[in-house]
Amino acid sequence: MIRIAQLSDVHFGDENQDAVNAATQALKDDPPDLIVVTGDITRFAKVDELQQARAWLDQLPAPTLVTPGNHDAPYLAWFDRIFRPFARYEKIIGPAWRQQLVGEGVAVRGLNTARGAQFRLNWSKGQIRSDQVEDAVDFLQATPDRCLRVVALHHPLTEMIGGPMTAKVWGGTSAARRFAEARVDLVLSGHIHAPFALPYPFADERTYAVGCGTLSVRERGTPASYNLIDVEADEIRVRALGWTGSTYEGYRTWALNRRI
Repeated sequence: MIRIAQLSDVHFGDENQDAVNAATQALKDDPPDLIVVTGDITRFAKVDELQQARAWLDQLPAPTLVTPGNHDAPYLAWFDRIFRPFARYEKIIGPAWRQQLVGEGVAVRGLNTARGAQFRLNWSKGQIRSDQVEDAVDFLQATPDRCLRVVALHHPLTEMIGGPMTAKVWGGTSAARRFAEARVDLVLSGHIHAPFALPYPFADERTYAVGCGTLSVRERGTPASYNLIDVEADEIRVRALGWTGSTYEGYRTWALNRRI
């Protein structure tokens, strides 16, 4: 079995400190095979927020892959947001545009769907380019056939039905279709602050979008939470663990048929 812990939208500066501390301790006490953090680790990408995030990441058991979100580009420094949106992030956290991790039976490619500025009013929404998609496909298709193939990004490529907000990713539907055709197993995302798991309606419908909740106080109708993803030979189980104010309890569970 492979266990992946997925955390997202911690928003240091608006973090739920008790929920963050409890999740961190749980992962240290029982380390998963890998940890994936799917963006928005800060509120405004201020230097002190990024430093808090770095100190937190250093506490997590390795290996850990982190990809940025829209809040990880400077919110208040307009020049930086437009012309060098992820310079602070890369200096303190790590690579913004491409990340990768290969372990025993699993490979993850992280990519950036956030932009500092766009040709639309709502800069918080996502974008994905075809070259980002093909780069990820090439990397993942070079892994052994039975390797779990995972893409990590911040914005859901297709919308969660009934979700508390939208991602409206430019290029998202085409990217989801391409990942399904390339037999990617999981596409992990954050952004909407609510957990979900659903198949993309393309190819064999065995490529799954898995969304993670938030560990911040910016809740949108669901409790602060994180995901544990257990992967067996024929099934992927996703458990969203919700924060009650004193402990984590099972909030939602999905059983997903794995591609044979």
